[in-house]
Formats: sequence, C-alpha cells, structure tokens
Amino acid sequence: MEPASEVTRILNAIEQGEARTAADLLPAVYQELRHLAASKMSHEAPGQTLQPTSLVHEAWLRVTGGENPKWANRAHFFAAAAEAMRRILIENARRKRSLRHGGGKQKRDVQEMEIAVPAQEEELLAVHEALELFAAQDPRKAELVKLRYFVGLTLEEAAQVMGVSVPMAKRWWTYSRAWLRAEMARP
Repeated sequence: MEPASEVTRILNAIEQGEARTAADLLPAVYQELRHLAASKMSHEAPGQTLQPTSLVHEAWLRVTGGENPKWANRAHFFAAAAEAMRRILIENARRKRSLRHGGGKQKRDVQEMEIAVPAQEEELLAVHEALELFAAQDPRKAELVKLRYFVGLTLEEAAQVMGVSVPMAKRWWTYSRAWLRAEMARP
C-alpha cells in the first residue's frame, strides 16, 4: 500500500473510533513530517536552537493533543501539521526577539552600540503578520503560502496536499506572493 493511501486509511479508521489505529498514525507520517521540518529549518539562521526533530514532535503534540482530533483526509492532517509548525516557528521568533529586546531586564543607555536583529526572524514575523491579513481575505491561498513558506513543500507537494492541480497552485502562488509583497511594502 502506498504511503498516501495508508495515511488516509489510518485517518478513516481513527474517524470510525478505532483506538489502535491512532498509534499507527505517527509511524506512517513521521518521516514525511521530519523531511518537511528539516527543509524549513535549513532556511533558519545559523545557531538556531530549534531542531527539525523537536519541531516535528512539538507539532505532533499540538495536532494530536486535543480531545478526539478529527481530520477529513490526508490533506487536512498535513494542513493542520503545517499550521502547527508555522505557529511554533512564529512563537520561537517572538521569544527570541523579546529576549533580545530586554526580556524583562532593566534598560541601559546604549546610544553608541548598534544592535542588529537578524533579518530572517524579522522577515518571518513580517510574513506572519501579512499572512494573517491575507488569510482573512483568501484562506485557501493563505494555506498554500503556509505549506510553501513555513513547511517547505514544493508547489507540486503543496498542490497534492491541498487537492488542487499544479497549474492552479502556481497561479495561487504567483498571486499570493504579489499580494504579500505589496502588503509588506506598506509603511
């Protein structure tokens, strides 16, 4: 049985209330989640303390931690995992930024010092804020951006997860990038 249909079979069994199949889900999706997390983490700043394995584990806990999680299909499950990973990366960037900006310590006069914030974390937060606005306008295209930008899927992989054609995903991606660039360019 191919992996995609195996995941769908397990998700359907979970939906039917078969408790044993819930334990089968992690081994069926772990390698794919790990690959997606590693892809995303390869774009993070050097010295990153968050590792792909811990990102997968934290996302897994968030996606499956609620009471009786239900997913309509494989695409819904991976979309939930992508959202969890995105939120974890945003929280991590915010935590680091707050620590850099004092973290509750008393302020000191540093007029002669230049303190630079790594561009990647600032970009991540700017994309997140623009994406929140975009999601209110067009949730499907925003989901594509999350899968591409925050999870690291290719257009083909994202199209498959979302259940749309590759040409449709390309059009959505082109439009989404233009919209986000325009939104991020606003003062």
